Amino acid sequence: MSAEWRLIVDDGPAEGAWNMALDRAIQLSRDSGESPPTLRLYQWARPTVTLGRFQKASTIDSSYCESHGIAVVRRFTGGRGVLHDKELTYSVVCGISDGIPRGVAASYRVLCTGLAEAYRLLGVDASLTATARGDSTSAACYLHATAADLSIGARKLSGSAQVWSGDTVLQHGSFTVARDVTKESRVFRLNEDAAALLALRTATLSDLVTPTPTIERTCAAVVEGISTSLRIALQPGKPTSGEIALAESLLPLVRSVQDEDL
Repeated sequence: MSAEWRLIVDDGPAEGAWNMALDRAIQLSRDSGESPPTLRLYQWARPTVTLGRFQKASTIDSSYCESHGIAVVRRFTGGRGVLHDKELTYSVVCGISDGIPRGVAASYRVLCTGLAEAYRLLGVDASLTATARGDSTSAACYLHATAADLSIGARKLSGSAQVWSGDTVLQHGSFTVARDVTKESRVFRLNEDAAALLALRTATLSDLVTPTPTIERTCAAVVEGISTSLRIALQPGKPTSGEIALAESLLPLVRSVQDEDL
């Protein structure tokens, strides 16, 4: 693995469109050789739904989102919709030259070891989901668990999504602090039974750890977990001017949530 990676910890919460655009900009810059492999940790300025790259916008209740101040943006990564709210989000951008194996399954296995170690440091015995389970037809990511997700027993902790660009992968996902099941159920049009399953089959840090870890403690655990598992040194840094300019150019794509692929 590469000996030294960049660590970006955002100064404060940002709008969802910017979060998704900057992740992609870092990936494209890494693939062109202009940026180093990067771990980024960030939060959300307001509740935000990210739609998967190929997910139809009609699968969520847009009217409910608008009336409740919930932003809706589109990710460059695949998968189902996620409601981001009380959480710490991570993104990892790295590639073949950094020792990451090519392919979705193989790279998930490597990168998720660091996430599992972060949970362990927080006092949660997380592991990769052994087999896919749950409702594969639901628009809600957290009603379906795959081998790319982390679980504790039968309860899903964290989902991750990926996209490759050339020899470089972007993987991002959430360390959920708390979940508003009612709000999430309304966003994804879940019926009463599905909403009950969402509560039953998921777990958050506040469910499992007392006292609930602060964002600062969670950040520290993710940094230690990733650096230890991947055997890398993380050096604090900031987005470059080139990455910022590229992210700004990608904002219209992220904000377009019509039923079109990116």
